[in-house]
Amino acid sequence: MLDQSRRQAWAMLLCALSVLVIAALQIVPAFGMLGSGGTLATGTEAERAERRAARLGLPRPDVVFAVSADPGAAAASTARLAAADRRIASLLAHTPGVDAVASFAGSGDPWLRSRDGRTLLVTADLAGDERRRGRTAERIAPEVRAAAAPATLEISGSAWLTAQIDAQCERDLLRAELLAAPAVLLVLLVAYGSLVCALLPVLVAACAVVCTIPVLGLLARVTDVSVFAVNAASAIGFGLAVDYTLFLLSRYQEETAYGATPVRALRTAWRTSGRSVVFSAAAVTACLAATLVVPSPLLRALALAGIVVTVLSALAALFLLPSLLTLLGPHLHRGDPLRGLRRCRLGEPSGFWQSVTRRVTARPLLSGAAAGVVLLVLALPFSRVHLGVIDQRVLPASAPAAAAVAHLEAGFDHPPDRLLSVVADLPPASGDARRARERYASRLRALPGVAGVRTVPTPTAAATRSAQAVFVVAARHAPGGERAARLVRAVRQVPGVALVGGRAAEITDTVAAVCAALPRVGCLLAAAFVVLLVLLTRSLVAPVKALVVAVLSLGASAGALVLVFQLGHGRSLVAGFSVTGALDASLLLFTLAIALALSVDYEVFLLGRLREEHDRTGDNTFAIVRGIARTGRLMTSAAAAVAVSTVALVTSRVSSLKLVGVGVAVAALVDALLVRGVLVPAVMAALGPANWWAPALRRTRPSGATRPQPDGLRPEADHPLAVTEGQGK
Repeated sequence: MLDQSRRQAWAMLLCALSVLVIAALQIVPAFGMLGSGGTLATGTEAERAERRAARLGLPRPDVVFAVSADPGAAAASTARLAAADRRIASLLAHTPGVDAVASFAGSGDPWLRSRDGRTLLVTADLAGDERRRGRTAERIAPEVRAAAAPATLEISGSAWLTAQIDAQCERDLLRAELLAAPAVLLVLLVAYGSLVCALLPVLVAACAVVCTIPVLGLLARVTDVSVFAVNAASAIGFGLAVDYTLFLLSRYQEETAYGATPVRALRTAWRTSGRSVVFSAAAVTACLAATLVVPSPLLRALALAGIVVTVLSALAALFLLPSLLTLLGPHLHRGDPLRGLRRCRLGEPSGFWQSVTRRVTARPLLSGAAAGVVLLVLALPFSRVHLGVIDQRVLPASAPAAAAVAHLEAGFDHPPDRLLSVVADLPPASGDARRARERYASRLRALPGVAGVRTVPTPTAAATRSAQAVFVVAARHAPGGERAARLVRAVRQVPGVALVGGRAAEITDTVAAVCAALPRVGCLLAAAFVVLLVLLTRSLVAPVKALVVAVLSLGASAGALVLVFQLGHGRSLVAGFSVTGALDASLLLFTLAIALALSVDYEVFLLGRLREEHDRTGDNTFAIVRGIARTGRLMTSAAAAVAVSTVALVTSRVSSLKLVGVGVAVAALVDALLVRGVLVPAVMAALGPANWWAPALRRTRPSGATRPQPDGLRPEADHPLAVTEGQGK
C-alpha cells in the first residue's frame, strides 16, 4: 500500500503526463500558425508610406529575380535573355499569390537593366502577410528557375531573404543542439552528482517547452508570433529549468544530509528555495514583459515566448520535480561515473567559494573597486553602439541570397533596396498639378546622396483637390548606414506634406522607435526589479544595490557584443562573419533581456539565501560568506550549463544567432563568476547592516536572537559553515 505522499506524487505525475500528451498533439497545428521575420517596427511612417504608395500604384517588390547571360556568351544572347525575362514575367502574372509583376521586357524601365546590359530584373509583389509571402517565394522559385533556363537566375528581395534566413537558422539550431547536448550532459552530471539527477532539468525543460508551443499557437491567432519564438522558449526554458531544478534539489539534499526525512526535506526546500523560484519567475516575467512596449513584432514574440516558458518552468519545478523526487527515492543518486573524483556533493558548501568570499569580505572596498573597473572596461565599447536591422549580411557572403544582393549592388545604378517611396500631397500652383510635381521632384534631385528621381503617375491625382504625387528616389548609398539615414531625414524635411518609405526609411524608423521606447523599458524594468526584491528581502538597500549591479553586468555583456559583432574585433574566435557596423535592435534587446533574466535569477536565489542566513544569525559578514559558500557552486554550475548550450551557436552560418549565443554565454559566466562571486559580496560587506535596512518592512526581533529552526531541523551547531580549505569547488 503506497503511503499518502507517493500516491500524491503519482497523481501529480499522471496529471503532468496527460497535459504533455494533449500539448504534444497540438504542436504541429501550432507551428502552422507561427510566422517569420518581424524585425521592422510597426506603426511607423515608413509603413504608412508603403501602404499608401501601394494603393496609388507603386507596390514594393517582395521578390527580385535577376536573369543574367553567361559571362562568355555572345552578343546574340541578348535576345534569349529578353525572352527569358518575358517567360518569367508571364509565368508570375498567372501564378496564385502574386499581385503585381514588373519586368524590363514588359516596361522598358532602364532601372531594371544592369549597366552592362547582361542582367535584367523581374520583380513581384506577393499577397498576404509576411509568412504567406515567404512561403509563396519558396513555392515559385523552382518554377521560375525552370522558366529562366538556360540563363542564370539569382533571387533576392525581402520575402526571399527572410525565408532563406529562417531556413538556415533552423538547420544551424538543430546542429548546435546536437553538438551541445553531450557537453551539457557532462556539465549537468558534474553539477548534479548522478545521471538520474542530471536528467531532471532536461525533463523539466522539455515539459515547459512542449507546453509552451501550443500556447504560442493560440497567441498567433491574435498577434504576430515568429517561429523563432520556439527557439527562444527552448533557450530560456532550459536555462531556468537548470537553475530552478538545481536550487531546489540542492536544498533538498542539504536537508537530507543533516537527517531530515525526505518529506520534511521537500517541505523545507519548497518553502525556501521554492520561494526564490516564485520570485525569480515573477522577476523574469516582469523583465520580459517590459520589452513588450517596444513596437517590434519579433521582439514581442520572443518576449511572449519567454514569459510563457518562464511560468511553465516554475510550475514544473515546483510541482513536477517534488513528485519525481518522491518517487525516485533512493534511486536519485544512481549512475555517477565521477563518484571517485568528487570533492563535494550537491548541497554541500564549497570550500573554494568560502575561501574566495572570506578574502573579498576582508577587503571589500578593494575587491569591489577591482570588479567594478573590470566591468566598466568591458562596457566601454557599448558607447559606440549603432543599431540596425537584419539584412542579407547576416548570411555568409558566399550564400546565394547574399551573393545575389551583392551582385545587384555592384551591377545596377539603382538597386531595388536603395529606392525610397515618397508620397506627397501638393497643392496645385495656379491650378497646374504637373508643375507642382516637377518642382517637388527638382527639390528631391538637389539633395545630397540622391542618384535619381522619377514621378509615378497616380490614377487618383486628377480626382483630388490636391496634386497627390508618388516619387521614387534612388539613393547613392545602401540602406543601414548613417548616410542613408541622413537622406531619409533630408527628404522628410523638403517642404510639402510627405510620407517616406523604402528599406532605408524602414531601418531608420525602426531604430528610432526602439530608441524612443528604451526609457519606458528601463523605468518598467527598474520598478519591477526593485519592488520584487523588496518583497523578497524585506529591505530597501539590497534591491537598489542589486539594480546597480545588474546594470553593470548588462553593460559588460553589451560591450562585449559591440566589440565583437559591430566592430569585428575577435570575430575569428566565433568562426567569422560579415561585419556590418551595426547590431540588430530587436535581437540585441532580446539578448540583453535574457542576460538580465539570468542575472535576476541568480540575484533572487542569492539574496534569498543571504536573507535567510542573516535572519537566523544576525551577522552580516557570516551570512555573506555562508550564503555564497552554499550557492556559489550552484550558480557557476548553472551558468556553465547555459553557456555551453548557447555558445554552440557560434557554429551557425547566421551572425545573428552567433550574437545571441555569445551574448548569453558571456552574460551567464560574467554574472555568476565576477558579479555574484566578487562584486556582490564586496558591496554587501562594505554596506554592512545597512543591507537590510527597511524599518517599515523588517520583522522586529530581539537583538542577537536566532530564528527557530523550521520543522525541527538541525540546530546551528550541527550545521557548521567551516569546511576544510580547498574542500569542493
